Amino acid sequence: MTESQAHKLYWRAVLRLTAVLLVIWFAVSFGAGILFRDFLDKFSIGGAPLGFWMAQNGAIYVFVILIIVYCIRMNALERKYGIKG
Repeated sequence: MTESQAHKLYWRAVLRLTAVLLVIWFAVSFGAGILFRDFLDKFSIGGAPLGFWMAQNGAIYVFVILIIVYCIRMNALERKYGIKG
């Protein structure tokens, strides 16, 4: 594999990872906080409706997890393709 091919594969993997994480981010923030709020409000966490909880707290936890996943996966991709980061 040439360096140019490795570079293209690396960026394809980076874009795929970014797209997947953005879809998850959108689904949690917009979906759980707005679209599915009425359905989620049938359940509760600590006395608060789940839809409200997801919009206020759950989304933040998911965002932090996404940042951690991004860092771990990017380090793995950089090692795989020999990128010095």
